[in-house]
Amino acid sequence: MTQILQSFIAGRWIGQKSAQMLRSALNGQPVASTHAETIDFGEALAYARTTGKALRALDFQERAACLKALAKFLTEHKESLYAISVYTGATRADSWIDIEGGVGTLSAYASIGGNELPSGNVLHEGPAISLGKKGAFAGTHILAPRAGAAVHINAFNFPVWGLLEKFAPSFLAGMPCIGKPATATSYVTEAAMRLIDQSGILPPGSLQLIIGGTGDLLDRLQEQDVVTFTGSADTAAKLRAHPNLIRHSIPFNAEADSLNCAILAPDVAPGDEEFDLFVKEVAREMTVKAGQKCTAIRRAIVPRQQLDAVASALKARLAKTVVGDPALENVRMGALASHAQKADVTERVALLRQHAELILGGEDGFTPVGEGVAEGAFFAPTLLLCRKPLQTDAVHDIEAFGPVSTLMPYDDLDEALSLAARGRGSLVGTLVTRDPKIAAKVIPVAAAWHGRLLVLDREAAAESTGHGSPLPALKHGGPGRAGGGEELGGVRAIKHYLQRCAVQGSPTMLSAVTGEFVRGAKVNETAEHPFRRCFEDLQIGDSLLTHRRTVSEADIVAFGGLSGDYFYMHFDDIAARQSPFGKRIAHGYFVLSAAAGLFVSPSPGPVLANYGLDTLRFIKPVGIGDTIRARLTCKRKTDRRKRDANGVGQGVVAWDVEVTNQNDELVASYDILTLVAKRS
Repeated sequence: MTQILQSFIAGRWIGQKSAQMLRSALNGQPVASTHAETIDFGEALAYARTTGKALRALDFQERAACLKALAKFLTEHKESLYAISVYTGATRADSWIDIEGGVGTLSAYASIGGNELPSGNVLHEGPAISLGKKGAFAGTHILAPRAGAAVHINAFNFPVWGLLEKFAPSFLAGMPCIGKPATATSYVTEAAMRLIDQSGILPPGSLQLIIGGTGDLLDRLQEQDVVTFTGSADTAAKLRAHPNLIRHSIPFNAEADSLNCAILAPDVAPGDEEFDLFVKEVAREMTVKAGQKCTAIRRAIVPRQQLDAVASALKARLAKTVVGDPALENVRMGALASHAQKADVTERVALLRQHAELILGGEDGFTPVGEGVAEGAFFAPTLLLCRKPLQTDAVHDIEAFGPVSTLMPYDDLDEALSLAARGRGSLVGTLVTRDPKIAAKVIPVAAAWHGRLLVLDREAAAESTGHGSPLPALKHGGPGRAGGGEELGGVRAIKHYLQRCAVQGSPTMLSAVTGEFVRGAKVNETAEHPFRRCFEDLQIGDSLLTHRRTVSEADIVAFGGLSGDYFYMHFDDIAARQSPFGKRIAHGYFVLSAAAGLFVSPSPGPVLANYGLDTLRFIKPVGIGDTIRARLTCKRKTDRRKRDANGVGQGVVAWDVEVTNQNDELVASYDILTLVAKRS
């Protein structure tokens, strides 16, 4: 009996009656069916918005810990997903990108959240700006969680990664999610969702799953909701213009298929390592996932004098690609995801061939290897050549979403850049060159039309993740046809699901709102040194104003001897007098060291380590005879819920440091980051 896929709505699995049959891309046999029951999207949204309050009861750090635990759980159960993914036509390597790439994205965002986000649910975009003459009125920006739900509409090519790479940043931001995978491969997404539900790690309502259509879901969205989409540019345009999204100014982020390009620079010739890298990269992008990647290279732009050499090398490499049942050890490319997808690619290749000649491919004589694959959705790697790409729009407009790419020649770099721009906006482009000057010329121009650019040479090749690999730390998205949106990109992606708000008030009020000490706010000076307090006992604003120290010539001489820094401003009296300062001055790092000597509590205590300085600025010079002192203030606390080998908890504390002179003028300003022990 064929499995009936179920939606996970309002904390329960829905679906008992069979609807659309989903077939294996390998042999056309039934794999699963969607369910016929209608989903109550009003209930789904109400549940998300209601349970979202519990999700936001956790802070950034706690949600990051959930992602880490979920990534670990899915890793332990990944083989069950591999077993199902094979029906999509994917090889083991293809499924690795989808399954472990998705889980890896969870892990990456767990790390980003743990390392870069604060405790609490307010992200301060400082610094605060003084808006008054006396410092009593200031302004800053905060990012706070929205009160709605994030609706994620995903493509068929990455049923696991597509769900998880959107879920991770929105979950970190405190937004409950409703995921809608493309129907063709939704059986893999449903299997992943069952594992997520089984884990019990996520707070209720964090993630719901739609199998089938979206019905009236978009009509029910409100101002606090967010919509993201991955898929075709045409569908993205239709969704963007949805009346309800426009009416309520609902944020919409699209990542659309684009005609990405790779440019072989004119400095590269056959025999160069970079020439082989170019051929390998284009061939790999054509065959990985059977070319079904929104980032795949659709246009290979090469110097006219190298056209025949590139065509010959690509043809030879692609001809060696064994296509068929991924269960066979020698198979390197599987099937397209569905028979409908095969029909679409066939139609689009026919359109392209009206403007380009066929170098390799075609269905005549193509036979995939393996038993029972005759009814599979296999398509031969297809390489086309457009000799006059400036004279046709088709090769820059028509995308065959499969193992298809078009070679096109150029006469100079300006022409190559013009061809790249004819794609009208791409997710990614690659430049293969040996010459840094060429990279410096090409990249700033190409950047206007691309979301990401890879400069590939022999130096980068050893570690390069490749043209078509979006990374959690870097932006994924692109202008124009590519959708105009941004996914991933580290904290940038999380901010997409938060609301930015300007806040004005006294520094004391801004400190309370942001959870960070803002200079000018009231401080809490007590007899106990702040460094003697455990993490739980420290409060934002706890402060110490130190005793004073007068800087002497002996200090400068001793520090120069210790550091080896004999810069003339510290030791040459004549040259120093002729400088803008008009006198010898102390080393900036001496001022830092002296300030530390003023505020450090030397005996053992809760402060375990100083592991960095942020925002360091030397504001005014300190000369011989000047007197300095420091104010140390607890600025920010982040509880990362870590323990040492003895089980003692630790947190991170950022301290605001102001070093002033005898005239109360600021001479140095910075933050110190320390690891502070908890009481137990």
